[in-house]
Amino acid sequence: MINRNHSNRRAHNWLIYDICDKFLQKYTPYYKGILYDLGCGESPFRDFFLSYADKYVGVDWSESYHKTKADIITDLNFPLPVESEVADTIVSLSVMEHLFDPQMMLNEAFRILKPEGMIILHIPWQWWIHEEPYDFYRYSPFGLNHLFAKAGFVEIVVEPQAGFFTTAILKWNYFTNRFVRGSKELRWVIKTCMTPFWYLGQKLAPPLDKLDRNWALETSGYFVTARKPTRQH
Repeated sequence: MINRNHSNRRAHNWLIYDICDKFLQKYTPYYKGILYDLGCGESPFRDFFLSYADKYVGVDWSESYHKTKADIITDLNFPLPVESEVADTIVSLSVMEHLFDPQMMLNEAFRILKPEGMIILHIPWQWWIHEEPYDFYRYSPFGLNHLFAKAGFVEIVVEPQAGFFTTAILKWNYFTNRFVRGSKELRWVIKTCMTPFWYLGQKLAPPLDKLDRNWALETSGYFVTARKPTRQH
């Protein structure tokens, strides 16, 4: 488990955060040198990344829905105020769906990466509309490959993060969580009644995902890794 402080982790959705942590731990060989976190929000992974990288630079805009803890305040839909080829690693987690010009962000990520630098990106697929009106797109593996290749990246790997059952359980949990409303006492009663069902579903979903032979079709989201090639002379 990654040690982080994330205000959105709740009884109904802890599974999605555990899945994200698993993938971020899997990619630890890529975190090195100067690491840029594009769309960092509250920078919940700053300490985790700094246990591998030498320097962490958070980038986000001033109108973020989160309490931004960014080192650079800028809009990722536009060119970054960052010199070229300064980053060894770039991460961007659950951000690209909120950009009206995602190609600009990928192009700029490619520009500021050093040759042989890696980008690690997460993007939702079957997920509810959130942080509206700044929720613009969902991307299939084919769309992600196209956008990354267009930016110049190579060795593009798109990995589904879960299967049908995890996606279905999380959708149900998020839907039923909307009924937790009313007075403080009533909210407590509803949440107390629902929590065992939320917990059981999230415990059962991962082993049931083994029945799904093609996670990419029904996943809740994707992780993408890609490399900037060596400079051609």
